[in-house]
Amino acid sequence: MLSKKMEEALNAQVNREMYSAYLYMAMSAYSNEIGLKGFANWFMVQYHEEMLHAMKIYEYIQRKGGSNKLYAIDEPPARWESALDMFEATYAHEQKVTAWINELMEIAIEEKDHATQIFLQWYVTEQVEEEENDTDIIARLKMIKESTEGLMLLDRELAQRMTTVLTDFSKGIEGVAVAE
Repeated sequence: MLSKKMEEALNAQVNREMYSAYLYMAMSAYSNEIGLKGFANWFMVQYHEEMLHAMKIYEYIQRKGGSNKLYAIDEPPARWESALDMFEATYAHEQKVTAWINELMEIAIEEKDHATQIFLQWYVTEQVEEEENDTDIIARLKMIKESTEGLMLLDRELAQRMTTVLTDFSKGIEGVAVAE
């Protein structure tokens, strides 16, 4: 059984993960609008990952006998100055997500909720990967600077990213093999 404090914090994180998905959907739409189809693909894959993150927590709350509470999702920005600006915003957002995951872990420790600590460990590890992916692309965008050719090569590379996570949650995510 989840403590009320842990349940409320996890429900808030579901909302944050849904906002993350919404943010990446907005970035995908904008990338598509400005002709960066590969960037649009990369962000749409990111959208699917964030939906999985939200659903894992949503289902965990249920498995632990808690109640799901769904909150309104804030409207994300719709435009960015450049591809670099988009990825710097992505990185800043992922740093916030990391801080939120760390706060959840602190609550689980404080509540002596060992099961939730173990559950959250996956998210701690995932955030290391998320931030590393963003900083790698930011470094490449900084190398490219104003090179249209470099941007097009990176766009072509980002187009190759494929969704490796479950995207149909109709039967739940537990027990379904998911490639990470």
